[in-house]
Formats: sequence, structure tokens, C-alpha cells
Amino acid sequence: MEWFEIIYELIDFRSFSNLWFWIMLAAIWSTAAHWVLGVPYDLVLRARRKGGRHEEDFEDLVRINVGRILFISRTSGLWMTSFGCFCLSVAAVLGFYYNYEFAQAVFLIIFPLAFVWLITLSTARYIEANESVGEDLYRRVARHRVYVQLIGVLAIFVTSLWGMYQNFQLSPLN
Repeated sequence: MEWFEIIYELIDFRSFSNLWFWIMLAAIWSTAAHWVLGVPYDLVLRARRKGGRHEEDFEDLVRINVGRILFISRTSGLWMTSFGCFCLSVAAVLGFYYNYEFAQAVFLIIFPLAFVWLITLSTARYIEANESVGEDLYRRVARHRVYVQLIGVLAIFVTSLWGMYQNFQLSPLN
């Protein structure tokens, strides 16, 4: 019976009391803040510091990823928005109306990422419209990263508060 309990704890769907959920939450926001517009931020710093070939690589990667992001949004943006809103609505209703904790956890991860996608789309449109290069591109990418980090901090804070609230509600002390 002990092995069954160990396995059950590893795949438990009570998300807010599960260590795997918090590890995944940290990994998602760490990845979102590191890969700015599909470009690793260490490449941004290296290009700004060293210039030359690194700067060319950075500008090429940004150009490629901006084109890719805008192509996806222009060809299937309406469908992606509709499907995303549907998934968010399902997660919100299952989580907060029917009190299904796993759906609450999914919603608290995906909802802030929707804002990151909107900011990414806005930044990509700005870069394309102004044909940003050099210092303007560095500033825009750095600003985008700060916005993603702010959303991430706020999302982790709200998720932590909600998770503590949920854990106290299920606590045997009540």
C-alpha cells in the first residue's frame, strides 16, 4: 500500500499542494522571461556588449521571429483567439464555478500567458512597423522582457495567494 500512496502523491491533481505544480509554474515563467520574442536573452546581452557578428545574429533572429509571430497572427489570429478564449472560459468555469482545483491551476497559468502573448504581438508589430535595429531594438526587447517579468511576478503572487487559500480551506485544522 505504501508504493500506491507514493505514486498517488506524485500524480495528485490537487495542484496547489503539489510540489510539481510549483516547479512547473517557476519553469514556465523563467522560460517566458528568458525567451523574449523567441530570442534567448543572453544573446541580447551578448549582442549589445560585443556587437559585430553577435549583433547581426540577434537582429536576424528577431526579424525571423517577428515575421513568424505576425504571420501566425495574421493567418490564424481569429481562430487562435476564439480557441484561447474558449479554453480560458472552460478552465475558469470548471475551476471557479465547479471548484475543480486542477482547472483553477491551469487557468492561473494560462490566463497571464495570454497577456504575454498580447504584449509579444504588440512588440512584434512595433518592431516591424518601425524597422527597429540597433539601440532601438535593444530597448524594445528589454522593455518587453520587463513587462513579461512584471506579469510573471504578479501571476506567481496571485497564484501563491490563491494556492494558500485553497490549502487552508482543505486543511484538517478547519
